[in-house]
Amino acid sequence: MSIGDTLAEARRQAALSVTEVSRQTRIRESIIQSVEQDDFSPCGGDFYARGHIRSIAEVVGADPAPLIREYDAEHGALGGMRAAQIFEPATPIKIREPRRPHLGKVLAVALVAVVGFGVYHYVTRSDAHPAATATAPVRPVVKATLTPAPVPVAAKAKSKTKKNEAVIKLTAVDDCWIGLDSATGKTIYQGTLPAGQTKTWNEKDAVSLVIGDPTGVQLTVNGKAEQMNTVQVVTLSINPKSKTLVTVG
Repeated sequence: MSIGDTLAEARRQAALSVTEVSRQTRIRESIIQSVEQDDFSPCGGDFYARGHIRSIAEVVGADPAPLIREYDAEHGALGGMRAAQIFEPATPIKIREPRRPHLGKVLAVALVAVVGFGVYHYVTRSDAHPAATATAPVRPVVKATLTPAPVPVAAKAKSKTKKNEAVIKLTAVDDCWIGLDSATGKTIYQGTLPAGQTKTWNEKDAVSLVIGDPTGVQLTVNGKAEQMNTVQVVTLSINPKSKTLVTVG
């Protein structure tokens, strides 16, 4: 039996309709029907096709492992492809790090200020006390102690953040279904997060975050709040190495 036939037969054995499977997996009915017909093009790529197969299989009571192996044999394993490369229409959001003030520029500005003050002080004294003789004036010796400008506290705090790591913090306002998968399709977390609870993940590799009810959660990535003004299921592809966050409808 093919992958689609296996999932369809398991669904019928479990006495579940496509609508019921869609409600439990948060996958659109049209996509479930396409998968049962072995048409994976609506899934949006191999990465999400594997995730849909796993989610449907778990709901209908089928073992997802042999189905995913069969999918890899027919379509090829996902390998090291980044999740951000699958959805080209999305616009990446660049996360910029703060720039420290250049020490050389600070020292140069301080030196110019000290020399300018010395020249002004010398000219002022010369105008107030004109020379009575032709004796050459003695130029004042200006001694300057240059102290490097202190690094702002905010910049020090930012420097402690590990490079190439995404800190994902999600707080549920209402009960919300959450799914977090690695780029290879491995499930990191999957389940319903009760209202009032918070989950935090520190990820060094690309991950895919699926949120069942975007309006029912508060999400920050590396301390930056992400706004999601939609009631539809949303999938976020987060890549710490390239510092991009892609929203997939």
